[in-house]
Amino acid sequence: MTRVAIVIVTYNSALEIGECLDSLKFLTDVEVVVVDNKSADKTCEAVSACGVRLIENPTNIGFAAAVNQGIRATTAQFVLLLNPDTHFLHGLESLIARCNVPGTGAAGGILIGSDGLPQAGFMARSLPSPLALMFEILGINRLWPSNSVNWHYRCKGLDPMTAGIVEQPAGAFLMFPRSVWERLGGFEERFWPLWFEDVDFCARLKSAGLKVYYEPAAAAKHAGSHSIHSLSLENREKYWYGNLLEYAARHYRSVEFRAICATVALGSILRAMWGFRRGGVKALEVYGSVVRLAVHRMFGSRQG
Repeated sequence: MTRVAIVIVTYNSALEIGECLDSLKFLTDVEVVVVDNKSADKTCEAVSACGVRLIENPTNIGFAAAVNQGIRATTAQFVLLLNPDTHFLHGLESLIARCNVPGTGAAGGILIGSDGLPQAGFMARSLPSPLALMFEILGINRLWPSNSVNWHYRCKGLDPMTAGIVEQPAGAFLMFPRSVWERLGGFEERFWPLWFEDVDFCARLKSAGLKVYYEPAAAAKHAGSHSIHSLSLENREKYWYGNLLEYAARHYRSVEFRAICATVALGSILRAMWGFRRGGVKALEVYGSVVRLAVHRMFGSRQG
């Protein structure tokens, strides 16, 4: 049995996937599986040229479903999720060692940005509290990044060179035992097409009493957000807010969930007004749809 399956989900990743796959060529006892979610560019051609296993989906089934699909196509003991805009550097054995510790659910490594610095605030976070999400929605964390809520959420006190237990390593570079994935029932596919599926997975790890480690002995370069730029503003906002509300519905108490819904509605109204004042009539349509979604979730069923 292959020890590690490296699962990469692509969507319009032609410019990034070649370098990612090249960085894996020196690894042994691994199986690389690329699951493509109906890319419109030459991603599949680039993957095929590298000679790794490719699963081509006829439609975009979403990141979570594609991850599950890739894992089911393997029998490896451990699974490493990699984003196509990562370049693996070193430390596979360190992640395996962490995942072999009894009671471990997952382990993530250090991510290095294009500036050569660790991607602090992204590569390891705390699970978001309701207040942290409210601050995100209203833009408070962006306007006042040093506030204590944001400091805790983004693990601002984390030493990037010190290993330890965290709650939410980045899904861009995350390893977990196959047995844990099976125990949790895989990634939740209702988070479509992307966002919050990895947060939900880590939250369920914590609920199951499993530990999650940050291990800087494992490293990868990471560009970030390559697929998001191909999405329209309307789809970006619809997917992000929709999956945020889905996460809140699954993990927060009723009063907290409804407070999140109200905050999404308020934040969207403010963004619509700001966008309209700057001549963006489209903003009224985009954020109006988000307001309707939030109101529907607030007064309807918690299930989307």
